[in-house]
Amino acid sequence: MTFTGNPSSNRYEFGANWASFVDKHYSTERRQVAADKLLSFLGKQSLEGMDFLDIGSGSGLHSLAAFDAKADRIHSFDFDPLSVSTTGRLRKLAGDPPNWAVERGDVLDADYLEALGTWSLVYSWGVLHHTGAMWQAIENAARRVGPGGLFFIALYSSNVVTPSAQFWLNVKRRYNAANPRQRRWIQCWYIWRFGLGRNPLRLPMLLKQIREKKKGRGMSYMTDVRDWLGGWPMEFADDQAVIDFLKQRFDFEIVRISTGEACTEFLFQNPGKVQSKPN
Repeated sequence: MTFTGNPSSNRYEFGANWASFVDKHYSTERRQVAADKLLSFLGKQSLEGMDFLDIGSGSGLHSLAAFDAKADRIHSFDFDPLSVSTTGRLRKLAGDPPNWAVERGDVLDADYLEALGTWSLVYSWGVLHHTGAMWQAIENAARRVGPGGLFFIALYSSNVVTPSAQFWLNVKRRYNAANPRQRRWIQCWYIWRFGLGRNPLRLPMLLKQIREKKKGRGMSYMTDVRDWLGGWPMEFADDQAVIDFLKQRFDFEIVRISTGEACTEFLFQNPGKVQSKPN
C-alpha cells in the first residue's frame, strides 16, 4: 500500500535546507564519508569505467562522492534551483571538472530524461518520494539505466514508519504551514518525543546518534530533521512493492537492500535492455 500526500500543497524548500547544510557542515571528513558509503553499498572499490546520473542532487555531496570515486562522467540535476546552485558550488570546489555537468531538471519531465540517454549508474537517494508522483518518478528514473547498469534509490518505507504514515503526513502539512518560530517549536517537539523518547536521561544516546549521523552518508542530524519534518510532497512505499514494480516493469533484479531505517535503500541491476514504453 502507498500513502500519498496532496502534491498540490506547497513544496518544502529543500534547496534552502541543503544550502544551509553545505554552509554549516561541509567538511573534507564528510566528503570522504560520503564516498566511502557510496562505494560500500555498491560493493565497489571505485567507479572507474562507470558514469553517474544523480537525480535530485540536493547538496551535491553525493555527486562529489561519485567524482572522488573516479566516475568517468557525472550529470547532476535537481528541481530546486537552490539545490542546483549548491551542487554547482561543490563542483567548483572540485575544480570545475569538465566531466561533471550540473543543471536544473525534473524527473517527471519524460522528454528531459530521454535526452539524457542511459547510464551505468543511476542514483536517487530520498528524492523520488517527494515528487508528488512517486511511481512515475521511479519509472522515469529506471528508464535511464543502461543494459547491465545499476539503479541505487532510497525511498521512505511504509514498513517501518511509526506511529503511522498518516500521522507524519499531518505533521508535514502543519510544518509547511508554520512560520519560522513555529517550525523551531515543531523541531523541538520532534527531538523531545522521537530523539529523546520524552526522557532527558537519553541525551547521551541522542548525542551519540548525532555524532554517528555523519558517519552514515556524511549528513547532519538537524538537516535530516528539517528534511523529515518539512519534506513535501511526500509518499511512502512498501519495500516489496518497489521490488515487484521494478521486476515486473523492467525485469530489474534486486542486488542489495538495507531496511529498518526511515528510508529503505535499494540496489537493482538491469540485466538487459530497458523495455520500451507500451503502445
